[in-house]
Amino acid sequence: MASSLVFGIVLLLVITSSEAREFLVGGADDAWRIPPNTTDFLNQWAEKNRFQVGDSVVWKYDPAKDSVLEVTREAYLSCNRSRPLAEHKDGATTVELRRSGAYYFISGAAGACEEGQRLIVVVMSKRHSLRMQLAPAPAPAENEGPAVAPTSGAAGKRRGAMVATAVVAFGVVML
Repeated sequence: MASSLVFGIVLLLVITSSEAREFLVGGADDAWRIPPNTTDFLNQWAEKNRFQVGDSVVWKYDPAKDSVLEVTREAYLSCNRSRPLAEHKDGATTVELRRSGAYYFISGAAGACEEGQRLIVVVMSKRHSLRMQLAPAPAPAENEGPAVAPTSGAAGKRRGAMVATAVVAFGVVML
């Protein structure tokens, strides 16, 4: 019985940590364009998502008018289109995020990057991704004091939450 429970938990963790997702840039087919109101529209969208190694980012655009350039940080900051790391011109670009860290993208259309058509995608490390799925910690307050060790009551609540998760995982496996 205990081995079935452990197997169920491990299986659940493997399934949830290995699911690759596709993200449509800006959340809409027409989002890869010069933003109408704010020059940070695409980066605001990216900040609301959790990208993981293996996920993909998808762009939809008119290939006769635009392209997607993957560039260095320096080229991103200066909107330099002259030597991209990769250039995509097909109108339906998919880029797989194969490593953790930052990816930088700008529009290939003249002047579009300067007007805000650019994107930074930050990919979490596998270790960070798994930890976030298991127990997301709240962001610390800026003026927060040192961390306080949990009391025995807090440890008991944490144990109870882990048992509840294990029971749910076991139920999922038994289905």
